[in-house]
Amino acid sequence: FPNVQMLPLDLRELFRDTPLADWYTAVQGRWEPYLLPVLSDASRIALMWKFGGIYLDTDFIVLKNLRNLTNVLGTQSRYVLNGAFLAFQRRHEFMALCMRDFVDHYNGWIWGHQGPQLLTRVFKKWCSIRSLAESRACRGVTTLPPEAFYPIPWQDWKKYFEDISPEELPRLLNATYAVHVWNKKSQGTRFEATSRALLAQLHARYCPTTHEAMKMYL
Repeated sequence: FPNVQMLPLDLRELFRDTPLADWYTAVQGRWEPYLLPVLSDASRIALMWKFGGIYLDTDFIVLKNLRNLTNVLGTQSRYVLNGAFLAFQRRHEFMALCMRDFVDHYNGWIWGHQGPQLLTRVFKKWCSIRSLAESRACRGVTTLPPEAFYPIPWQDWKKYFEDISPEELPRLLNATYAVHVWNKKSQGTRFEATSRALLAQLHARYCPTTHEAMKMYL
């Protein structure tokens, strides 16, 4: 694909001139149980701050054009936001607050504390609310409902491997921009690429080139 580039990620350079720089230096050589996910959490908010644009985890299948989404993140459940999808303008103050919260309330020993929980904390402060139910948008930042990016909750990840009729597929995903398939849970689960499994149909419809390659192995 001529419009796809793979670039190396220099974390020290990425975090330079941000609140994350000193944290990254301090964490070098220190063992923490979730350091790799925490580094991913730090990287995405730094990328949003420095460059802006759209961030997606690699376990997403995109269904609709995302170009018109700006200063948006997705709601995972009624209690928590998720940073697997982020779309922000360059140097947006919300991302600056995320970086500061990352350092000020750092705890690398609790899963999600530096990721979904951080975004939830910052959004509540941003909007001066105590519950996500109180506001979906304020001060130029919008949270979209779960069906936008997380139509199937992580607890139900096996549904991606269950059969579904082709007619039901558009009804299920009518309000969905991109589908997060919860690779942390689903990795290693096998399925037939030509089956009627929900994930197989998503690949066939929205990732045709990848799907053709998959048929040789699955």
